[in-house]
Amino acid sequence: MSEPLQRTPLYDLHVELGARLVPFAGWEMPVQYSGIIEEHLAVRRAAGLFDVSHMGEVRVRGRDAAAFLDRVMTNEMSTLKPGAARYTLMCQPDGGCVDDLIVYRFSENEFFICLNASNAAKDIQWLRDHVGTAKVEIIDECKLWAQLALQGPLAEKILSLVTTLPLASIKRFGFLVGEIAGASGCVVSRTGYTGSAGFEIYLPAASGIQVERALLTSGKAHGLIPVGLGARDSLRLEANYPLYGHEISERISPIQAGLGWTVKFNKEQFIGREALRRQAEGGPTSSVVLFSLNDRRIARQGATVYAGETPVGEVLSGTFSPTMNKPIGTALVAAGYVNSEQLTVDIRGTRLPLTISVTPFVK
Repeated sequence: MSEPLQRTPLYDLHVELGARLVPFAGWEMPVQYSGIIEEHLAVRRAAGLFDVSHMGEVRVRGRDAAAFLDRVMTNEMSTLKPGAARYTLMCQPDGGCVDDLIVYRFSENEFFICLNASNAAKDIQWLRDHVGTAKVEIIDECKLWAQLALQGPLAEKILSLVTTLPLASIKRFGFLVGEIAGASGCVVSRTGYTGSAGFEIYLPAASGIQVERALLTSGKAHGLIPVGLGARDSLRLEANYPLYGHEISERISPIQAGLGWTVKFNKEQFIGREALRRQAEGGPTSSVVLFSLNDRRIARQGATVYAGETPVGEVLSGTFSPTMNKPIGTALVAAGYVNSEQLTVDIRGTRLPLTISVTPFVK
């Protein structure tokens, strides 16, 4: 028998709001409320509120915390300042991705890490397996937190209605800790997964519904609506943000995914360094590309990409872009064909030309 689906602390509110709930990474999550296109456009034009409480959290603290994280992460953690966050990856020795993460530095010896929902248990075990002689504690906090993402051009105005935190002082990938809508101990970070401005908010699990209700009530006059995973996927694809299991995975490295900027070769040692260095210097055998289609049909994950009659890749993600008003997606394409203008994708026996984009559709 399969494991029963987990529910976030906000589940009862999703039901009350009429969400359509679906299984996702072992959780019962809202895929949409009013409709994916309406929710997507709300985030681009005003604001949307996402429950992302399925994401995992782990705290790493101790005398060797920074040096330990430098050894297991591709990005540099010892140079991260308290009150700042950094995007990074954990890699296998062969360069494949264990996960992509955001690391928050609370103090010299204390870090807080956001993990992908499907990988949380695996990630925590990976960290524990690589502690060695380092003086660190790895503390699983997945059950302690709810997480909301408030995204869109009016996000700051709306959040300011329920908190006295100086939001304007939070720089991109910075964070503050304080009270929101009567809930203390909230972590407010200027991060997000949509390509629009906004915040990701970690709050004590028991305060989740209270804070979401307060935000939806105060933000309603400014166009704030609840948003599900359907629009989250189209928003992140427009911004060309990777999703684990699609654009990055155990078989797709940061170099292949175009995330080489997160890999700091100036560090003498980190897991996967030599494999990633070989890829960076010699060029990867395949790379992830962003594309659009001048058609109404969507190229779904697994569809074959061709150059002439030669199969040269496969689609990793595909959806309809409300901003572009056409299908978009990503594909893993063999080296030598990445910049080809002759690529096509097979959709149920029909070959449609791909238009490759070298920049995100939304910046």
